[in-house]
Amino acid sequence: MSDRKAPRVYTARGPAEGEDWAAVATALNERMSNRRIGQQQLAELSGVSVSTVRLLQHGAGRRVQNKTLVSIARALEWPDDHLIQVLLSAPPVGDHEASELTGREILTILARVEDRLTEIVTRLAAVEQAVTSSDERTSF
Repeated sequence: MSDRKAPRVYTARGPAEGEDWAAVATALNERMSNRRIGQQQLAELSGVSVSTVRLLQHGAGRRVQNKTLVSIARALEWPDDHLIQVLLSAPPVGDHEASELTGREILTILARVEDRLTEIVTRLAAVEQAVTSSDERTSF
């Protein structure tokens, strides 16, 4: 008979002292919500299983490897060590410095804004062309 409390490789180790898995869950859920990314999409982007994403979203009852946290951080366009830092030293709520964006995050946001503006300009040009074509057809 096997001992049910015997640790299994990687998965059965409980959280270590000083790790704040609830903070990781909060950060992850907020980022996924803000980016409108579901569990399946995040799993695909990060190469992590859906069940691992789900565990992290609920505060992980077990230790997850650092490489898993790095993969998820990358998929969410955070610095590689972001979730590890959250896990080890969750910033106090309302801490101004903790809420400042990193240079990489700012550049990512600016790139998205630029892409969105390009899309809007393209759509406006199409509308303008349609209106002009319509005016030309009705003026005859």
